[in-house]
Amino acid sequence: MKGSEVRAARVYLRVSTDEQDLTRQESIVAGARAAGFYVAAVYREKASGARPDRPELLRMVADLQPGEVVVAEKIDRISRLPLPEAELLVEAIRGRGARLSVPGIVDLSDLVADSAGVARIVLEAVQDMLLRVALQTARDDYETRRERQREGIEIAKKAGRYTGRKPDLAHHRRIVGLREAGMSIAKTAELAGCSIAHVKRVTAIHRARSAPPSSASADNSR
Repeated sequence: MKGSEVRAARVYLRVSTDEQDLTRQESIVAGARAAGFYVAAVYREKASGARPDRPELLRMVADLQPGEVVVAEKIDRISRLPLPEAELLVEAIRGRGARLSVPGIVDLSDLVADSAGVARIVLEAVQDMLLRVALQTARDDYETRRERQREGIEIAKKAGRYTGRKPDLAHHRRIVGLREAGMSIAKTAELAGCSIAHVKRVTAIHRARSAPPSSASADNSR
């Protein structure tokens, strides 16, 4: 790619749960700009990397234009899917004429290098190998964590110490406050930094606890 051409990037930020914060990953947006890329869009998602149907991920892939670069903090932000599915996702990105940049695997500096011919072929072959290994490692790490979580829950249950995941009460109060201030579910989700489903769940719980036993449940569809 010639130095005079505009290099465009789309940044994908992801955490697994509503309670986690995307702020730490925001630095890669500045990093992409510092590397000389125009940031066409930033996609922020709170969903498991083991899900193939993440709305923002799918929207990003659909938005991709030839020559653009997808930038993520780590490979597990893009995928914790089983390797065959993860490779299909990468191929979908490449099929749009775009490339994937993840520090330590395919750095942004690699994508603006002027190497060609055999040097470029060797570099891309090494990157593909590293990407495949990283995708498998991300999935293995996901499965290991899930297994340890299951084992921990079983041990706690047997010992009578398992109480389930504790809710983030401060976050719940913020959601309830926004809804009671007249915000729509969609706007509340945006302001609270969580999913629409989470807003509906928290709102329903609050209304169920607040309503007199004989009253009908309030409409939660706005």
